[in-house]
Amino acid sequence: METEKLISTALVAEALHVRQPDSHKGDYGRALLIAGSKGMMGAALLSARACMRSGVGLLTVRVPECGYNIMQSGIPEAKCDCDPHPDHHSRIQVPSGTEAIGIGPGLGQHPETHEALHRFLQSWQGPLVMDADALNILSQHPDWLSLLPAGTVLTPHPGEMKRLGGDAAFLAEKHQLVVVLKGHETRIFCPAALQADTLPCVYTNRLHGNAGMAVGGSGDVLTGIILSLLAQHYPPQQAAFLGVWLHALAADLALSDVHSMEALLPSDIIARLGAAFAESRK
Repeated sequence: METEKLISTALVAEALHVRQPDSHKGDYGRALLIAGSKGMMGAALLSARACMRSGVGLLTVRVPECGYNIMQSGIPEAKCDCDPHPDHHSRIQVPSGTEAIGIGPGLGQHPETHEALHRFLQSWQGPLVMDADALNILSQHPDWLSLLPAGTVLTPHPGEMKRLGGDAAFLAEKHQLVVVLKGHETRIFCPAALQADTLPCVYTNRLHGNAGMAVGGSGDVLTGIILSLLAQHYPPQQAAFLGVWLHALAADLALSDVHSMEALLPSDIIARLGAAFAESRK
């Protein structure tokens, strides 16, 4: 049995942090985004931009060498750390002081990337969000699920969820994960151990979002938002439901700019994140 909760304006407003006038960038977290491969640097760029637009203090993006110029020119606000391989990730190095990590957008599935992800999961125990190719790699090595830190956020679409076993509630409870099952009404499965009560919880988004979000890159934006919130020390279940809400609300607000769902792009969602934060605090 699970507790059902609707993601609402009141729930979001209560959870959102208030920035203090005397704060500095160190107060808002140090995030690492591991993303991109040859031909897929756009995913890394979208995720990084969304992370920065969601309030993180410091962001480092680790990409293959082929992504260096793209990242430096595309998001100068973030640091860029390069893998020694020109086209894909062959090792994962975590900068000192990193507080949260996101991995997956445009990552690719080269065998060396599989090995790098395995070594990373054997050592990292902090806040983590995994998406896209990180989930596809994980689905090929189901024994690696036991390596994930408790509270790790997974953000699969239905196809990725099927490859991970198909049962989001079971996966969340067995491995103490937060599973964001993306779709028309995105559902967030949280294990009992992360709740104030003794039952697992499912947060459902019914109030915002539109079919214009059904486009490549939309999920990369969500990953960046959740990474930013994790770095700002939101608990994983809050980072997940706030990320889903802000992502969907920004997409709804962006329709006034592009006039139709057919024209909506993930970059339009990023451009409206500021308005989504402001609207959520009214």
